[in-house]
Amino acid sequence: MSFASSTKQELTRMDDIPNCCKRAELSALVRMNGLVQIGNGRIGLEVTTENNSIARHTYKRMKELYQLQPEVLVRKKARLKKNNTYVIRVPSGAEKILRDLSILGEGVERISGIDPELVKNECCLRSYLRGAFLAGGSVNNPDSGSYHLEIVSTYQDHSENLCKLMNRYHLHAKWIERKKGFVVYIKEGDKIGEFLNIIGAHHTLFRFEDIRIMKDMRNSVNRLVNCETANLNKTIQAAMRQVENIRLIDREVGLDQLPDRLREVAEARLRHPEVSLTELGQMLPGRKVSKSAINHRLRKLDQIAQKYKVMQHDRK
Repeated sequence: MSFASSTKQELTRMDDIPNCCKRAELSALVRMNGLVQIGNGRIGLEVTTENNSIARHTYKRMKELYQLQPEVLVRKKARLKKNNTYVIRVPSGAEKILRDLSILGEGVERISGIDPELVKNECCLRSYLRGAFLAGGSVNNPDSGSYHLEIVSTYQDHSENLCKLMNRYHLHAKWIERKKGFVVYIKEGDKIGEFLNIIGAHHTLFRFEDIRIMKDMRNSVNRLVNCETANLNKTIQAAMRQVENIRLIDREVGLDQLPDRLREVAEARLRHPEVSLTELGQMLPGRKVSKSAINHRLRKLDQIAQKYKVMQHDRK
């Protein structure tokens, strides 16, 4: 089962909520997954989904709120995906439901956007967002390498309103038009976690945060290892260059011709090419020498070696 499917399955198990919240949730489900049929002076309604948990949930909400017995049809797709399609059909009483859910207005006109009265209470607002996610939402497994949550809706006005509702919680949601409709999306991992908490997907939220923590920890360790490796490579390359320069000076004039401080560092570096500057300073005879002082002396040796390199080039 995908991460998004398990999230929706958890949400469909939420039963202990008041009727006003059930109504807001069902309004989002019907608006986004419903098909209104008008003919022969009657209005019919079909709600379609490929998720059997959502189909059962929609059926249950209709039965709880409107005391009716919708028909349930199961259709098999002939092409591509072989998933079942579940259809909850309301052959009679659909008009009453659509008006009560603030989907159908005067006559048979669709109410645009989201009715503010439907989501005026905090609990109802959360329930509407939950219904919208059930109807058209998906979320990436955070272990997949990217964070992405989206809700697809058919109408632009609905997506704009949905985006505004989400941003009441400062979720940084945005919307965009695509071929399949209008998409409201969140890209930030922490904001996706907040959204899951808002709609009541608490078990999924714990899984999401556990994966995020482990992922962030792995990334931090990798960055640290990469940084340490880069520093180690720099140290090794610098030490190899220093040893090469010291040997050049030794061949040209001999280390005994150097001032005592430079000679001591040069001899110590030849004996211990693998140690750090701090360790090198502790190996010199007499008192310990600081890292900066060792670095200064090695730069002097580099400058001397550079002069001999120029002289060798001129001789050629």
